[in-house]
Amino acid sequence: MSTATPTAPPRPGRVRATRPGRARAVRGEAAAAYSFLAPNLVLLGVFVLVPVLGAAVLSLQRTNGFGVGEWVGAANYTRLATDPLFWRVLLNTALFTVLVTPLSMLLGLGVAVLLNSVLPARGLFRSVMILPMAVSGVATALIGVLVFDENSGVLDKAVRALGLPDVAWQSGGAAAFASVVLVTLWWRVGFNMLIYLAGLQGISPELYEAARLDGAGGWQRFRHVTVPLVGPSSFFLLIMNVIYSFQVFDIIFVMTGGGPQDATSVLVTYAYENGFVTRDQGYAAAIGMVLLLLLTLAFTLVQWRTSRSRDLAG
Repeated sequence: MSTATPTAPPRPGRVRATRPGRARAVRGEAAAAYSFLAPNLVLLGVFVLVPVLGAAVLSLQRTNGFGVGEWVGAANYTRLATDPLFWRVLLNTALFTVLVTPLSMLLGLGVAVLLNSVLPARGLFRSVMILPMAVSGVATALIGVLVFDENSGVLDKAVRALGLPDVAWQSGGAAAFASVVLVTLWWRVGFNMLIYLAGLQGISPELYEAARLDGAGGWQRFRHVTVPLVGPSSFFLLIMNVIYSFQVFDIIFVMTGGGPQDATSVLVTYAYENGFVTRDQGYAAAIGMVLLLLLTLAFTLVQWRTSRSRDLAG
């Protein structure tokens, strides 16, 4: 009867010889990765982290931009809590966000579904929808002024030609706010449409065919196939639209300047007014820190944790 030849154990020297080589390879890969990341990290530190830290220090001072500021600690933040105008512009910002975010996402999804179907000249329509993204917010706001100007605006001329009463697009608070929302939607829908269109083109047509064979109608396919499968795109757009809405400045500044009577003033325009008009730069920095830390970062963190929990549960 033959006996199996026992396998000799590996020599300890060989194992020890391979470990330094692998460690060097890992260090080399890490060094290569950091070398590629270094330019971006330097730019991020110089143009983002350093200004944020500077604003945080400035928010603890009272200064008008000339000379050394007076250290006041948390006095600027205490002033925020008792400033009625701050709470009003905060409410305006929240209302602007509540209106613009869902409307731009719904319109973007609807247009994306339409342009993802077999539609004549859909390439042309896609270009037309994306065209507002090619111009800056200032240029978009100037177009909005041409449309909504009370004296010579295109919309007011059309209203008068139809014999309808004039609308106070610039002197009425509600109308001015509505005009800003409409111009913002015109500017943002194309971006949302583009992201949704990319998500729709990643959905397999077999899923729609299977749903059709099961008797699902058009609305049911949209509700139970399209909407769930563009969930990652919706989450990304929700974050981006909320952050944009809280940081909106150019369109409001050009179209209304925050007026009439602060009806369209938001956090960023209020910070600009304090920092560059009244030159209360410490207070303006405090507004900016509240906007950054308590609103933008907090909302992003909550939404990220919610999405992560949903993914783990699924």
